[in-house]
Amino acid sequence: MAESNPYAIPDTLKVVTLYSPTSYFIYREVTMGYDYDLVKRLAQDKGLVLRLDVASSLQRAIEMLDSGKVDLIAYEVPITGEYKNKIVPCGIESITHQVLVQPKKTDQGYIKDVTQLVGRTVYVEQDSKYHHRMQNLNEELGGGIEIVPIDRDTLITEDLIAMVSRKEIPLTVVDSDIARLNKTFFTDLDITLQISFAQRAAWGVAPGKEWLADSISEWMAGEQPRKTRDSLLKRYFEKSKSGSSHFHFALDLSRGYISPFDNLFKKYAAQIGWDWRLLASQGYCESHFDSTRVSWAGARGVMQLMPSIAKSYGLNEDYITNNQQNILVATKIVKSLSKILTPKISDPDERNKFIVAAYNSGIAHILDAIRIAHKYGLNPEKWDGEVENALLMKSNPAVYNDPTICKYGYFRGRQTCEYVRQVYKLYNDVLTQIPN
Repeated sequence: MAESNPYAIPDTLKVVTLYSPTSYFIYREVTMGYDYDLVKRLAQDKGLVLRLDVASSLQRAIEMLDSGKVDLIAYEVPITGEYKNKIVPCGIESITHQVLVQPKKTDQGYIKDVTQLVGRTVYVEQDSKYHHRMQNLNEELGGGIEIVPIDRDTLITEDLIAMVSRKEIPLTVVDSDIARLNKTFFTDLDITLQISFAQRAAWGVAPGKEWLADSISEWMAGEQPRKTRDSLLKRYFEKSKSGSSHFHFALDLSRGYISPFDNLFKKYAAQIGWDWRLLASQGYCESHFDSTRVSWAGARGVMQLMPSIAKSYGLNEDYITNNQQNILVATKIVKSLSKILTPKISDPDERNKFIVAAYNSGIAHILDAIRIAHKYGLNPEKWDGEVENALLMKSNPAVYNDPTICKYGYFRGRQTCEYVRQVYKLYNDVLTQIPN
């Protein structure tokens, strides 16, 4: 009998990652993330079955690696002395810095050098590495920087970045990869000033499996994996996610109609007992009725259907931008969401807000938000200011890593909350001007 090769990658690649805005998350019922997409491509190219686990913390992921439960951590593990004896780095190293987040235009003046921070106010998460770095930098400069620590239970990094964009606070500090990601939502920000030394990070395998690390590194150095990485970096860290750059015209209700597709909205909304004007308002907020639009996540058409979701409703990707089919499937999704939410939200009008939210985020995150609302004393059957706020909590690690309430991990709820507000603002305007 021939002996098996102890250095051959097994048929099943056991991988652990962490929920995060960059590594792994669920959006519109589709699993996404830079590290997830890359390790999925690795498994495909090697002809392996991918078995993915999600750890609640980096320490837990390392424990799983050490015990042999997983072969690989597909997550950016810092390359430091702390992890030297626990992890063998592999793949392509990422280099990050802590950077200053500031508005591109400000009355206080643009900061080009750390010395210009003297006399300025910087908000950071309390007791975070950003807090410690700013304290050290302040000492290096001889004092003069006003550092305002914010309790992490109140606000987190993403909140502070949004507050800089809204000019509610002047400055904050985050890692450059998080800054790059958030800049795709807030294009009015500058993130070019580095305020720390470089931090190296990479995927990792267990000591003793250097051969596996070498195999993964060799794969990543290939031409096709390099192209895949470049494409993923653009998708997650460069493409605008604010949507405004794709909109081509303003809505003019004085014409007596909402869109060129009103007849389709009326036809298919009637089949599910849904107000066609609400469906049309969703269509405008999804695509501004641009049937050629493709979002950063791959959603397409007037109602921005994800190809895999459209397929589950019987719509082939070749026909996903057909306006009639696109709107028909959208109403089927609304009907499905209504069926799930009817037992949970008794008031029909209130339930419609939950449906609109779930259309944008996916039902999984709304069900999580309802559970979060229950735990934190919010009204689980009211959207505005209640479950809406619970959804925002899904970007807080203390919440999204709590398996008792959060079954679907990290989610950037701010965009969904804004989406619901925009849809209903337009819908209320339409109700006064467009007859049913």
